[in-house]
Amino acid sequence: MVDRHRKPLSLAHRVREPAIGRSAVERPPMLLLLHGVGSNELSMAALAPAFDERFVVVSARSPIQLEPFAFAWLHVDLTPRGPRIDADELEAAWRRATSFIDEAVAAYGADPARVFVAGFSQGGLMALAVLLTTPEKVAGVVCMSGRLPPEVIPHVASPDRLRAKPVLIIHGAHDETLVVGYGRDAFETLRQLPVEVEYQEFDMGHTSTDASVAAVSAWLSARL
Repeated sequence: MVDRHRKPLSLAHRVREPAIGRSAVERPPMLLLLHGVGSNELSMAALAPAFDERFVVVSARSPIQLEPFAFAWLHVDLTPRGPRIDADELEAAWRRATSFIDEAVAAYGADPARVFVAGFSQGGLMALAVLLTTPEKVAGVVCMSGRLPPEVIPHVASPDRLRAKPVLIIHGAHDETLVVGYGRDAFETLRQLPVEVEYQEFDMGHTSTDASVAAVSAWLSARL
């Protein structure tokens, strides 16, 4: 991870520059990584070496500090009926994320037409929210062990804006935090929209494994 290339953007972050040399005319694709509740940018930055060397990989820290070294995009209450969030806070969060995409693209000279977002847990929720509300900002997204909150649905973009946008959903069959039904439900909901959604389930809990990260990496590389 190359800290010396970091720019003073609105969110703290880590960046991995592309290992493959840039040409004078081609801007590199960008992969934005979003962490889950109670974590920080270092957790997702640790995955950066697994991804295609053509990417500039940016791992962002979410803006709400819960405690030292623990951050979130929005507050969440885990209730017996499932996670509970504030719809207005969620909207502010995805708008913050889309603004950061613009900042990072400009700062690192990335190709705005080849921006991918991959998030874990609440970061996966954010990836789906960005895609569904502002699809022009991304070329595709990955939701790892996340969910699609119903609060996003009233803000979903028109079908012509969403058409053929690729989405990958990864979930653990033994997820103890966001049970596997959340991943399956997100897949079924997205199947009703004109996006190209894929679903892969792994023998794991609320985590990522070498196999799940390899699947994400292969999916992303296939779309460059």
